[in-house]
Amino acid sequence: MNLNPATFFIGEIPVYGDLVLAPMDGFSDLPFRSLVRKLGSALSYTEFINIQDVLSEKKSLEFQLEYLPEERPVIYQIYDDDPKRLLKGALKLRGRNPDILDINMGCSAKSVAGRGAGAGLLRQPEKIADIFWELSKLMDIPITGKIRLGWDQQSKNYLDIARIIEANGGKMVAVHARTRSQDYRQRASWDAIGEIKQAVSIPVIGNGDIACAADIEKMKAHTGCDAVMIGRAAINNPWIFMRLERDQVPPGIERDFIFAHLQRMLVFYGEENGLRRFRKFVKSYLQPYLIDAEEMRNLLTCTQADVMRITLSDYLNRERQPVGGN
Repeated sequence: MNLNPATFFIGEIPVYGDLVLAPMDGFSDLPFRSLVRKLGSALSYTEFINIQDVLSEKKSLEFQLEYLPEERPVIYQIYDDDPKRLLKGALKLRGRNPDILDINMGCSAKSVAGRGAGAGLLRQPEKIADIFWELSKLMDIPITGKIRLGWDQQSKNYLDIARIIEANGGKMVAVHARTRSQDYRQRASWDAIGEIKQAVSIPVIGNGDIACAADIEKMKAHTGCDAVMIGRAAINNPWIFMRLERDQVPPGIERDFIFAHLQRMLVFYGEENGLRRFRKFVKSYLQPYLIDAEEMRNLLTCTQADVMRITLSDYLNRERQPVGGN
């Protein structure tokens, strides 16, 4: 039981903390997410879940749906373009006992947004209203949403969408402060996050261009948001949830986290699949160290867990590069 006062509430659910790991496909799985939770992420968003996979009972979905008790509050982030399918899938997912269901309205991938789901929903505000009204009416847990600023620069409708979410029972909105067409190529508009915070009374989580720990307080001061969501920067520096820059992380803490992550991947997915999934984190973890291209290539093609452990240990014993070093 947390004896500290809640930072904010999502419906009746208290949230203790102001930093949140973003839902990232292929990255925010149980092994990484649960470790980052220990570092200070206040919520556990799953990777986004295709409602059609839920309804067809796709076997591989089990990895996305599993979570640990200590991760609560747990948010299942779901996507689809059809309100009836979303409701049917949401009711089915309720049996897994998540704390919150979140509607993905931010994914810009062509396979998702192109069929009207994810950011594609931003072009259909009336459908968003239907989704939130139906789910909020029939579900006994909070329904939230993650949005972008609009489909493109000519159709920014973030204030309308945020108000629609609130008016139809939504209990929180997370804002990736770019349009769908901007993808990640241009600066996020923190001004827009601040506008949304002023326009609604539900909690607002800001997301976009948090590159270092110092950016956390800058975004909060600029926008007044209730919490800050961190995505890509957390892959390079999960210790940002301790409000540390990478060069401030003590070597022992760094080593313990990396090896704990490897072990959780191996246990959760099995050795072959766990090692394959872990390799995409390796380059980021070893960024501060002097590793030549051939050494890195050998590590990124490693197929034996014991070899990975020994090689990682060797590399982590090397001297770190100075900040900004080549």
